Amino acid sequence: MICDKLETRQLITLGADGILVRATYHDVPRNTTGSGSADRKIGVLFLNPLSTPRTLIGDSAVYWASSFAAQGYPSLRIDLPGLGDSYGEVAKDLVTFINNAGFAAIAAAKVKEFSERFGLAGVVVYGHCAGATTAIYAASACEECKGLIITDPYFNVANMLTPKLSPGMVDWARRTKVGEVLRAAYARLREARKNRSNGTLPGNANVNLVTHWKQLVSSGLPILVFKSGEPATLGSSKLRAGTFDYLEHITSFAGQKSQLSLHTIEGTNHSFADRLGRATIREHAEAWLHKHFPSEVAEKRSLIVQ
Repeated sequence: MICDKLETRQLITLGADGILVRATYHDVPRNTTGSGSADRKIGVLFLNPLSTPRTLIGDSAVYWASSFAAQGYPSLRIDLPGLGDSYGEVAKDLVTFINNAGFAAIAAAKVKEFSERFGLAGVVVYGHCAGATTAIYAASACEECKGLIITDPYFNVANMLTPKLSPGMVDWARRTKVGEVLRAAYARLREARKNRSNGTLPGNANVNLVTHWKQLVSSGLPILVFKSGEPATLGSSKLRAGTFDYLEHITSFAGQKSQLSLHTIEGTNHSFADRLGRATIREHAEAWLHKHFPSEVAEKRSLIVQ
């Protein structure tokens, strides 16, 4: 592991499995014990959504990682191979590659390496949009994953534009208002032709991903989902008439062990990078982390309140 440290942040390279990825580690304050049993902490690992680098849009991941670390949860933002600062070939159809679990094994290996390198009790994986897809697959293949935080997940296998577009153009279509309108219109045209009676999955569902998602929810893994208030495409956010609600479909039979929490943030956009989205995710995510993985910071606050 190569390391350059500046105060509580370290620029590191992980490569125990022979696959090198660049990452930024956010350490907890020296006077903070952290979370988990004894002195072992629960960490948070952030994954790339499509070609967006590990900072995420508007440096939102930097904001959240710094905030979580200050609360006793060391955080790591990584660039998967071919993305951001990490070397590697980028799939021509990046959306399909991700939908088919292309990054799953690598992400699971990096979760394990993160946990072992810093002596963690476990890791919560954070994934946004396409990053949520990788997070779900990785969580199913990694015992070190103790929880998930995902934002605007989608469960469609179809590329909502065209596989001939570059990853950058697809990323633009997912981030901009114009792209949002185009994707919403295309999604409605596709799903209008599908039979969704009696809760049947639509024909363009990513069945493999949905299966993994069902297993994680039913297993009792703590999962926190944020949805933006934008019109839904790819099965997330506020639904238009005729759009299949994957989250409701899975929640309906999750069982008593389920620890799935859903929050819709009205007034923010798909990136959650505006002031409202950033602050709301920070507030709810920190409360969720304290609930499921109590830290020294949370215990001290409780004593102060009492």
